[in-house]
Amino acid sequence: MSATSVSVVICAFTERRWDDVHAAVESVRRQTHAPHEIILSVDHNPGLHARLKDSMPDVRVVENAEDRGLSGGKNTGVSHSSGDVVAFLDDDAVAAPGWLAAFAAAYADKRVMGVGGRTVSLWPGSPDSAELLEVLREGRLLRIQDVDPHPRPDSAEAFTVPTGVRPRWFPEEFEWTVGGTYRGMVPGPVRNVLGGNASFRREAFAAAGGFSSGIGRTHAVDRPLGCEETEFCIRLGQRLPGTVQLFEPEAVIWHRVPADRARFRYYRERCYAEGLSKALVARSVGSRDGLSNERAHAFKTLPKGVFRGLAETFRGDVGGLGRASAITAGLGYTAAGYLVGRGARRKEH
Repeated sequence: MSATSVSVVICAFTERRWDDVHAAVESVRRQTHAPHEIILSVDHNPGLHARLKDSMPDVRVVENAEDRGLSGGKNTGVSHSSGDVVAFLDDDAVAAPGWLAAFAAAYADKRVMGVGGRTVSLWPGSPDSAELLEVLREGRLLRIQDVDPHPRPDSAEAFTVPTGVRPRWFPEEFEWTVGGTYRGMVPGPVRNVLGGNASFRREAFAAAGGFSSGIGRTHAVDRPLGCEETEFCIRLGQRLPGTVQLFEPEAVIWHRVPADRARFRYYRERCYAEGLSKALVARSVGSRDGLSNERAHAFKTLPKGVFRGLAETFRGDVGGLGRASAITAGLGYTAAGYLVGRGARRKEH
């Protein structure tokens, strides 16, 4: 485990996340398993690239050399990396001190080709990035309330990160809409990991190629698309049968949820956009593999969530009805996006 070198790639695109990016980098600097290198891939923003390069002389700051968007930014980061493993962290997230150690431990099994971690959402009311950056620079470790991954007894007092206030109507089954680990995810082998908290062996990119530039968020399009990591993971599994990808909940990060993403309007748009993206994934890797997890989630996890919400309503929690309704609506919006995406592709041919 100690010999596993891990390059960390963070994709940045806007000056509005200046404090976020610095907090993310600082959290990587303070890992118990030291990163092999930190690479900031800046998405077609020369001014931000120059500012970040000046402010972080110990970080490799590069410009996205491919198409605008997360896929191109990640591919560029990989091309500049040299570690045995490449890990990805969102630019508006911070990593717990044992994040890379948990990844490295999982790669002791040679069959493991990719590992994703647990992403805890920082809802409105949680500390902002400037506060977290100050805590990190004080040498204090970040920890979550229900887990203290890889504590160091010689460190300064740890800081338990408050996670803010989740809207009462927001169902945990749909936390993926804000980039978080959602209800229904089980530790162990998975079809795909979540892109904002993920890692892959270097050989994975040689075998499967990079992330597809036709899938995922571009920041230039006002629609919250996704699934670039889903398509990559499925393609990786198809090309390297017998390998494994894991969900490792000890690899913890915190991911910020801006106030506008905690509203139902964004929830609706994100679900619809996910359906559009899933249509692209199914077209790329086939509907059987591309929709296998989604079918299980829709027919098993979501009905349980609806019944849970209704039961909580009868027990006096008025938010339960909102969660049950949001699950039903979210499934409907996602299905509508998928059908529209499939129909658009048929018209092209």
